[in-house]
Amino acid sequence: MKQGWEDQEILITGGAGFLGSYVVDELLSRGVARDQIRIPRSREHDLRIMEECETAVRGVDLVIHLAAKVGGIGYNQENPATLFYDNAIMGVQLMEAARLAGVGKFVTVGTVCAYPKFTPVPFSEDDLWNGYPEETNAPYGLAKKMLLVQTEAYRQQYGFNAIYLLPVNLYGPGDNFDPASSHVIPALIMKFADAVATGADTVEVWGTGAASREFIYAADAARGIVLATERYDKADPVNIGSGMEISIRDLVDLIVEETGYSGRVIWDRTKPDGQPRRCLDTSRAKEEFGFVAEMMFEEGIRETIAWYMRIRGY
Repeated sequence: MKQGWEDQEILITGGAGFLGSYVVDELLSRGVARDQIRIPRSREHDLRIMEECETAVRGVDLVIHLAAKVGGIGYNQENPATLFYDNAIMGVQLMEAARLAGVGKFVTVGTVCAYPKFTPVPFSEDDLWNGYPEETNAPYGLAKKMLLVQTEAYRQQYGFNAIYLLPVNLYGPGDNFDPASSHVIPALIMKFADAVATGADTVEVWGTGAASREFIYAADAARGIVLATERYDKADPVNIGSGMEISIRDLVDLIVEETGYSGRVIWDRTKPDGQPRRCLDTSRAKEEFGFVAEMMFEEGIRETIAWYMRIRGY
């Protein structure tokens, strides 16, 4: 770790969640003591309340803000107001509380959903403001994008060391497999693994399969976040991704193969595809703090499927 970190108190919002647990593990592997890490749980600290944010940051040297309300396309369509309000208010208030408390550094973890719907591929950070996000997740994406505005404004007016990272879609063991709110990879793994276990001969998948996505293994994303926390202190946002693009149809084919599903796939074309393409330009992360994703996608999918099948008892 960077010299001096051994004495720092670190607050990780969302630290008990999917990505947060990997960030905690990454910090521990780099020599941070567990008692240096604070993880505010939502049942103890409602970050939508300013006083709770003030309590959470008291005595803290560094904040890594991962806490977010998230979900897949369906969840975004059903809960746009909740996703906008909760994500905006948590981040805005927590950063203000951190500034007032004299926190030394604030790491904001945003979302690839902040990018415009028709961003040229690969997505460059310089294109972030060149259009409106894809409609199905725009409220969530814009709420998180406002935290970039806040980091830049706070740096300009207060000299506050806040940085902003843009991770692409995550996956890996420990992901959210709740059918009401899961993202595409866990949703597909769950559908096909469950179909194999129950002997179902059809599985329905949303959309046409034509849309593409980039995914990053959660442990890789955590390493990128920690590297940025150690080494990056600039205003410019930074993509955290793998630089790999795959169509949803090819993703389905891969999961079908890895789960051993032998039935029929039914594409529900009445359901939205979401953003047409997603793939990040990851050169800034490599240049600024030496981050390159390491996990091969097929191996990461295999590990995630194995984890899901193990916890389900398949």
